[in-house]
Amino acid sequence: MIIVTGGAGFIGSALVWRLNQEGVENILIVDHLGETEKWKNLRALNFADYVEKDLFMNMITSDIEGEDVFDDEIEAVFHLGACSSTTEKDATYLIKNNFEYSKHLAMFVLEHDARFIYASSAATYGDGSLGYNDDEETLETLRPLNMYGYSKQIFDLWAKRNGLLDEIVGLKFSNVYGPNEAHKNDMRSVIHKACGQINESGKVNLFKSHKKEYADGEQKRDFVYVKDAVDMAYFFYKHPDINGIFNVGTGKARTWNDLVKAVFDAMGKKCNIEYIDMPESLREKYQYFTKSNMKKICEAGYSAPFSSIEDGIQDYVCNYIQKNNFLGDEE
Repeated sequence: MIIVTGGAGFIGSALVWRLNQEGVENILIVDHLGETEKWKNLRALNFADYVEKDLFMNMITSDIEGEDVFDDEIEAVFHLGACSSTTEKDATYLIKNNFEYSKHLAMFVLEHDARFIYASSAATYGDGSLGYNDDEETLETLRPLNMYGYSKQIFDLWAKRNGLLDEIVGLKFSNVYGPNEAHKNDMRSVIHKACGQINESGKVNLFKSHKKEYADGEQKRDFVYVKDAVDMAYFFYKHPDINGIFNVGTGKARTWNDLVKAVFDAMGKKCNIEYIDMPESLREKYQYFTKSNMKKICEAGYSAPFSSIEDGIQDYVCNYIQKNNFLGDEE
């Protein structure tokens, strides 16, 4: 059995879709559906069972205490469940949800001699002044700009200090976009938001730059298509001898202007961008440049090409957003 926490969410449901492509269906999905629309991500997927995250935590606590809770042997756990809001201000909540929960789960998985692959984040790199190298020796030097990034950083550090990075895999996801993200509301990618803005007004709003070295819309990010991101996660499932922390990106930095132009092109419309002021509350926490160094994962044996934003956005907009499709609907 494979367990996917956050399995109804954006990257989690995409991973279940990727496993289904390989014929894997003995999957336990763990999530918290609440009043969100992410249940729609599950409709076209094949899995054995679904459990709410609080019940799952009770199950693993009972298992640790000696009860025989899980009927099937656990082969691997993809821990993708977390609060992913970069604007979340409740530090106590983030520590409990993103750090304490992760520690508890990691120890449970290792006691079962199963594979543990978890989501870290490129937000741990902060302003990028120290680079974007997935070098475990320099983890202590990183300074995230927001509490979300720090909640991911302290789990990376906990894993390192407890000697676990030789046994588990941490994935530093960059800016991921693609199908199954509609439920994320304000945390959706600019691509999904842009399609709505274009349909409503014929234009897209982007933040002005508040640094003189960057023109408006020329801030750069490493944008990775979700299909590529979960393919990299699947690579580590198939190679249990490879462990440590790895970047999940493309190794290319593209501008927001490039991104939005690709959306207009995919929709067959003329590019029309309006630049608006960035909220004061975001200006000191905003990453102006990210570019994941992908050398480590490539040297580990991952060889699939990374989608350009033009190709990824074309697929996303034309085959999913405009058709109101979810992953699995297209098959």
